Amino acid sequence: MSPNPRPSADLDPECRTAVAAAEAAGALLRSRFPDGFAARPKGGSGDVVTDLDLLAERLVVDRIREDFPHDRILAEETGAAAAGDGGSRTWLVDPLDGSNNVVIGLPVYVVGIALCVDALPVVGVVHEPLTGRTWSAVHGAGTHGPAGRLTPAPRPAGPAGPLLAWTQGHAVRRDDPTARTLRHTLELRSRRLLQLWAPLAAWAMLARGDIDGFVGYRAEAIDLPAGALLAREAGVTLRHLDGRDFPASFTGPDTDRSFVAARPELLPRLLDLVATTGAATASAPALSPTPRPR
Repeated sequence: MSPNPRPSADLDPECRTAVAAAEAAGALLRSRFPDGFAARPKGGSGDVVTDLDLLAERLVVDRIREDFPHDRILAEETGAAAAGDGGSRTWLVDPLDGSNNVVIGLPVYVVGIALCVDALPVVGVVHEPLTGRTWSAVHGAGTHGPAGRLTPAPRPAGPAGPLLAWTQGHAVRRDDPTARTLRHTLELRSRRLLQLWAPLAAWAMLARGDIDGFVGYRAEAIDLPAGALLAREAGVTLRHLDGRDFPASFTGPDTDRSFVAARPELLPRLLDLVATTGAATASAPALSPTPRPR
């Protein structure tokens, strides 16, 4: 399937709804940060959930359901919040990407919303509550921010190496050998390797041209499509670790969600770097055995 599922010049209403919902959720989050909330553990991996996550999620889901009552909605905290007869259309809602940062008072968090058709993103919105900035992308129409369409100029990485961001999924164990090798190599060969605990913030930085590349290992599904669309529509190329095209689908196993994202002039360098770690081979799909002739 193509990473661009269909022309989407008709998706302006969906984009407007996503922007309005994200900004309303952002106003709520901003009004309660840094200490107007409660938090509790989420799962056994050290993750957390706050009451802000739940309040913001309800706000976003209600806004989408009001405007598009027949669409399916998949939300970070409550799962399938609504399911209608919208066919192949699914909204993904990450109401507070960066909950762990919020809990320790670190002001790095965003709201993310995507609309996917046939599991691939056609609308993506990321809103940064503390600055009030919003970035949105519609398939085929580019990525836009407060100053208009994003058109970052090409730039080669400096002699100290590229400035990269890193993310890995919650299911990845701390002693996962592939993740450890990949992350260690990137740290050694880059100028900086940012680990923001908020992947959508990193995607927005990549779309703006603030960083050179983004590498993910078994990334989470809920926030991937919105960020990937922002980056792709801003001129970023996305690949699996082995160089195959990366469609940024939210379906399938997390082993299908390892990626390298960078501008075209820097992508070969990053893919070569990943190849030296063996991570590309480890994440490649298993091939069916060739049947023996009878």
